Amino acid sequence: MMTDNLRAALFMMAGSSAFAVNDTFLKLLGDSLGMFQIITMRGVVVSLVFAALLWTQRATITALTRRDCWFLTLRSGAEMGAAFFFFKALFNMPLATVTAILQVVPLTVAAAAYLFLKEPLGWRRLSAILFGMFGVMLIVRPGTDSFTMASVYALLCVGMVTLRDLTTRVMAKGVPSSMVALTTAVGVMLMGAGGSVTEIWVMPAPVSWVWLGGTVVFTVLGYYLVILAMRTGELTFVAPFRYASLLAALVLGWFVLAEWPAPLTFLGSAIVVATGVYTLYREGRLRRRAMAEKAGLPRAPGEC
Repeated sequence: MMTDNLRAALFMMAGSSAFAVNDTFLKLLGDSLGMFQIITMRGVVVSLVFAALLWTQRATITALTRRDCWFLTLRSGAEMGAAFFFFKALFNMPLATVTAILQVVPLTVAAAAYLFLKEPLGWRRLSAILFGMFGVMLIVRPGTDSFTMASVYALLCVGMVTLRDLTTRVMAKGVPSSMVALTTAVGVMLMGAGGSVTEIWVMPAPVSWVWLGGTVVFTVLGYYLVILAMRTGELTFVAPFRYASLLAALVLGWFVLAEWPAPLTFLGSAIVVATGVYTLYREGRLRRRAMAEKAGLPRAPGEC
């Protein structure tokens, strides 16, 4: 019999892999269309999808407080920056390398939550974060020929995604997820439209329309499956399965894009994933202990 956690894990692996497929389509499109044109064309369709979803939920922007509007604006701005830097990195370095660098986000979010939200962070998780940062350094290798502007773009993307997730964490729980997704999609689309004035738009070839359609389908599919995973199973059990995106990126990069990362990139990726999984495990263990203490239950043997 399949449990909720097992079902959620399958959803998370499928959703994370969907995002890797989306990134592959984007990289293929980068050979024929301008970056901002891609962002704009995809953004229009994705925005319409989320607008339709929001309409079915009968949620309105007038129901938001001023604080909610501020955080939505900040989150959209962070997503716009993340999209810009991600595309710049994706079009100039291997897919698996970009994906590996982005796996450090859970660690940077944990560190940022400690610094700005005063969330507790023990020495074990702090050590894992520092070790994870060492893994990132193995991937980008500053001071060598491997460290390029694309590496800088990927690191800036990590910073923007961290700000986005931190903003999401402090946002009121009553704000509909579809509204958050819609405002984000519209913001990125407007950023693409503004930047597209610097490019010469071209009529996509038939195969480019297929790839563009693929980015829309797998973007929406990825969002849907990941949200479904989060709502089906326990967060600490499900979250580590999102690292399936790295495996998918390695396979797609090799077979579709003829890319294969350097050995140090593999080592750095393994370190980042291992420290990320450990951090999620520690967060889950501490959350369970806090819940037990709140309920007045005795501490489990070995809990510390």
